[in-house]
Amino acid sequence: MFPLVYEINTRVWLKKLSKYHNHPITLGNIPDEEFTFFSNCGFDLIWLMGVWEPSQYSNAIATSHPGLRSLILEHIPQAQPDDIASSPYSINSYTVNKSLGGKDELFVFRKKLNSYGIKLMLDFIPNHLALDNTLLPDHPEFFIPVSKNEQSHDLESAFEYTRGQYLAYGKDPNFAPWTDTLQLNYAKPETHRMMTDNLLSISSLCDAVRCGGAMLILKNVFNTTWSSLGGTKKKEFWADAIAEVKHQHPDFLFLAESYWNKEWELQQLGFDFTYDKPFYDHICSSPVNGDELTGHLAEQWDYQKHLCRFLENHDEPRAAEKIGLNNKAAALILLATPGMHLIHQDQMDGFRLKIPVQLITQAPEPCDKDLAELYKKLFILQKNQVFQEGKIELLDVSTAHHSSCFGFHRFTTEKHAFVLANFSASAKAIEFRHPALEQVAAGQLNILSTAAENKKDDFLYTGQIIQLSLAPHEGVVITF
Repeated sequence: MFPLVYEINTRVWLKKLSKYHNHPITLGNIPDEEFTFFSNCGFDLIWLMGVWEPSQYSNAIATSHPGLRSLILEHIPQAQPDDIASSPYSINSYTVNKSLGGKDELFVFRKKLNSYGIKLMLDFIPNHLALDNTLLPDHPEFFIPVSKNEQSHDLESAFEYTRGQYLAYGKDPNFAPWTDTLQLNYAKPETHRMMTDNLLSISSLCDAVRCGGAMLILKNVFNTTWSSLGGTKKKEFWADAIAEVKHQHPDFLFLAESYWNKEWELQQLGFDFTYDKPFYDHICSSPVNGDELTGHLAEQWDYQKHLCRFLENHDEPRAAEKIGLNNKAAALILLATPGMHLIHQDQMDGFRLKIPVQLITQAPEPCDKDLAELYKKLFILQKNQVFQEGKIELLDVSTAHHSSCFGFHRFTTEKHAFVLANFSASAKAIEFRHPALEQVAAGQLNILSTAAENKKDDFLYTGQIIQLSLAPHEGVVITF
């Protein structure tokens, strides 16, 4: 019910594999041990990030951009031009990058994945296309026009695609434009049709899509941002497009990258799962506020079960770096909550360096073996029936300063799990009671801790009451 997703930076991954095996690795000749790793972890979906045909304009901008250059040099101090590529989100066309193996090799990879019972997820970016996309110059009507007068007031707003003719750069209204992209105009019905056709084409290549910036083309967001230039969007895109794809592929999954509390709205338009940025913000804060996290996890079930929770992805800092000492407890909480769970490449090994998406060479980092072993246990835990099907209720955790501690109960009619965490720098004595414990013998309780192999010395169970001591930054799961 709640899939486990592994995000792979495809270009970085293939380059690393090629170096390790000392011969070119593309999608058609991925070594068997990679599939064994996916299967042993219990991943349900592999998200190949960045497989589409690259943009030459984006590559040139990435190579010469001074701000990006500084970020790249933090990762690779002696970065060379062939370490840098176009942004994977400046898409020329939805055709598979030939340097990765092209469409035929993607089919080989997907078939091999499916033989392990694993599905393939790819990217769809609804908001924009690359400056050198294949639709220009024949179809400028798909994009937002900008007059010469408007452009003269904001020189960074638009691209002169032909002499004296300007089109708006793609953007999130809260940030500067992405100057290697062009903004699509959803006030035009023909843009809806063109992008729906792209979705249909993608759906023939994979089993799921992650839709980047899905909230940007919601009618209210688009009209606020673009109606003065491109006209008024009269109809939502997502509902019809998703329905059309699912008519052809009923089991196809849609994941929305979603911010600004637009998750519920996107779920109502047909998305199977939406990013849970509030969860990320609460659990990554310093200090963690257990009250806010508890309040978020108390939201209605129909909303909770369609959320995709994560501790990092290609847009966010590495969890080991950002969350620090709370990282293990956060990983436990992540995989014990309801919803889709997203794991980023090298997250399990505790890597700390965030990779700019234009960088395709990864610096070596040490592996945190203890964290990797914990993730193996948590992946097994996540497949337990109570975490796959169980609903959630909050626990009344008694402690002197409970804002740094919190707990919840996952349950079905027959299975129960109690999840507790201490996000503070000092040990906490925890006590809670629950009716489900009434008929349970102490020997039936199983305990998984992020800080200790054996918690029995810190654990007291009498009737409906459990008392235990949580070490600093410790997470615990009690199942029976």
